[in-house]
Amino acid sequence: MNTKDIGNITEVETILAFLKLGFNVLQPYGDNARYDIVVEKHNGEFMRIQCKTSAIHKNGKSFHFDGRSSHRRNGKFVSHTYTKDEIDYFATTFNGIVYLVPVEECNKGKSLYLKPCKTHNQHKAVQAADYTIEKITETW
Repeated sequence: MNTKDIGNITEVETILAFLKLGFNVLQPYGDNARYDIVVEKHNGEFMRIQCKTSAIHKNGKSFHFDGRSSHRRNGKFVSHTYTKDEIDYFATTFNGIVYLVPVEECNKGKSLYLKPCKTHNQHKAVQAADYTIEKITETW
């Protein structure tokens, strides 16, 4: 499988999770929008979602997704971080669970911990359980 196929699977899993929760999901035509899907909240407001594939960290305690898009321009590698003007949330999947992270909480990416961290940096450890699609959308 290539990276495009893997990204498509992440997108489909995200769409399915929103549909199972009773949300309307819209997809932009073509591949030129900064977001992958738009979700209609129960109050009629729309949220722009960028889907990103995640990977487990070597420590096995957390997973990470990249918060940038990248492409080649004039033979050079160009990356771009997303802003609140472009998207509202990142969506990622890990072990069959969809997570939503507000764009303003990400810069180049985001790590989510699967279990409480027991190190001197535990106050910086972001718990994946706080970002499940169910938890984030319960007030939508």
